[in-house]
This record gives sequence, structure tokens and C-alpha cells, in this order.
Amino acid sequence: MRCAPTLQGVLLLLALAGCGRADTAAVAPTSDTASPARIEAGRKLFARCAGCHEVGPKAGHIFGPHLNDVLGREAGSVAGYTYSPALKASTLVWNEANLTAFIRDSEKVIPGNKMRFMSFLSDRQAGDIVAYLATQGGTETGQGQPRP
Repeated sequence: MRCAPTLQGVLLLLALAGCGRADTAAVAPTSDTASPARIEAGRKLFARCAGCHEVGPKAGHIFGPHLNDVLGREAGSVAGYTYSPALKASTLVWNEANLTAFIRDSEKVIPGNKMRFMSFLSDRQAGDIVAYLATQGGTETGQGQPRP
């Protein structure tokens, strides 16, 4: 699903804020990061992200890039998505800690990026989303393409 940049779309982006710049994050992964309960909680919380990001075998780009195989990936590196200059210039490699911090406050982690998500998520909730994203891998023909 792709939305035209309308007032409604801008308001959606403003309503969905939460990311930034710090090559090291203060959020430490918890020992039960990959527990089934945290993954399920993250799956439910990901609904807040789904207006801009997709995961799954046929995931494409919406307002943001698809998030399959995000952990271990260099920030700003998914082909076919137009990243902000700040994200493209980042040397960050996504791990549990910095992705959790980015979800919480993207502007603090990577100043000048274009992601805005006012989520009011706790560190635990952001970590649950990361635990869920860790289960989302795999590629298929057409993945990463912009949605028509």
C-alpha cells in the first residue's frame, strides 16, 4: 500500500515518530530477547510500524524500506530505497541495542534522518519489536521494490 504525500500522510508520519544518532546505544538487550512471548509482543507492536515498513517474503518499500534481515545490515543499504543523506552517511550496522535506540528516538541515533515515529514506546516495547524483526528474514523475487 502506498500513500500520496497528503496532509493525512504527513500527520501519519508525525504520529508515528521515534528514531535518531548514536553509534552506541544505552539500551542493552535482555536475556529473554528471543523468547516466544517477546517475539509475539513485538509482532503485535509492529502494527505501529506497518504503515511505513513491511516484513515477510514479499516485503517492499512503503514510506520506509522493508525490514527483512535488518539485524547485521548496514544502515541505509537496502537497494531500491531512497534514504536520507544522514542515514546513507551513517556507518551504523544494525544490532539489537542500536535498533532499539533508533526505534525509541531516531533523531538522537542518526540526526537528520527522515524517520519520524512518535510512538512513546518503552525500551522493553522497542526491544520486543527488534526481537520480532530478528525472526523476519528471507528474500523473494520482487522484495524491496517500491509499492505501486
